[in-house]
Amino acid sequence: MMKKGIITFLSLVLLVVLAACGAETKEDTATKSLYDEIKEKGEVTIGTEGTYAPFTFHDETDKLTGFDIEIAEEVFKRLDIKPVFIETKWDGMIAGLDAKRYDLVANQVAIRPERLEKYDMSEPYIVSKAVLVVHEDNNDIESLEDLDGKKVGQSLVSNYREIAEANGATNTVVEGFNQAIDLLVSGRIDGTINDSLSYLDLKKQRPDLPIKAVFEEDETTNNAFLFRKGSGELVEAVNGALAEMKEDGTYLEISEKWFGTDVSK
Repeated sequence: MMKKGIITFLSLVLLVVLAACGAETKEDTATKSLYDEIKEKGEVTIGTEGTYAPFTFHDETDKLTGFDIEIAEEVFKRLDIKPVFIETKWDGMIAGLDAKRYDLVANQVAIRPERLEKYDMSEPYIVSKAVLVVHEDNNDIESLEDLDGKKVGQSLVSNYREIAEANGATNTVVEGFNQAIDLLVSGRIDGTINDSLSYLDLKKQRPDLPIKAVFEEDETTNNAFLFRKGSGELVEAVNGALAEMKEDGTYLEISEKWFGTDVSK
C-alpha cells in the first residue's frame, strides 16, 4: 500500500509540474508581440493591390513592382525579414487586414483621423495631392464644386469617393484607377479623383488617352503603412528603417527612380 501511495504522490507531482510548464508556455505565447512572431517566422505578409501604377503593379515581365513595393522591400531588408506580398482588391484590402490575412498594408493608404482611431500607421513615406480628371472634351467641370449632379467612378472605401460625394457627385463603384479611366473615356462617368502622381504616370504610359486634369487640391495627403491596432513594436521597427533610409539617401534614390523628385515633401 505504501509503494502504491508513493507512486500516486509522484504522479501528482508530475502532473503539477506539467501543468505549470503548460501554463508558462501559454503565458509566453499570449505575451508574444506580432513583431516577435514575425521575427521568429522570418517573414511578414503585406496586402497590396498590384494594379495601381506606379505604386504597386506588374511590369512587362509580370513581376510585382512599384514605389510602395520597393519601399516595403527595403524596409524589411533592413529588419532582416522577408516580405511576402498578398494581392487583393482595394475595396476589400482593409477588411483583409482586420481578418488577419496579412500583417500590414502597403498601398498608398492616406493618414486620416478616423483611421488612426481604429488602426496603427507608420510615419508617412510619401506625400501626394488629389487631382480631378475628366474627358478632354469636357468643359463643364473645372473644380470639385462642378461635380454637383455629375457621375464619378471611385473605389468604395476610397477617401476620394468621400470628396466627390461631399461635392454632390453620384458614385459608380470601380475596382481601381484604370477601370475609372476606362469608364471616363467611354463616357459612362463624368470624372474621377485620384492621386496626382498616379495620373502623371498614366499620362506618361498612355499619352494618347483623351483625358485631362482640371483641378489639383492645395493640401497634400500623407500616406503610410497600415497596421492592426496594437502593432506597436512592428510600427516602431518600420519607422526606424524608414528614418534610416531617408538619412542615408536610399529613400531619395527610390523616389527619384519612380518620380524624378523627392516625394516625401
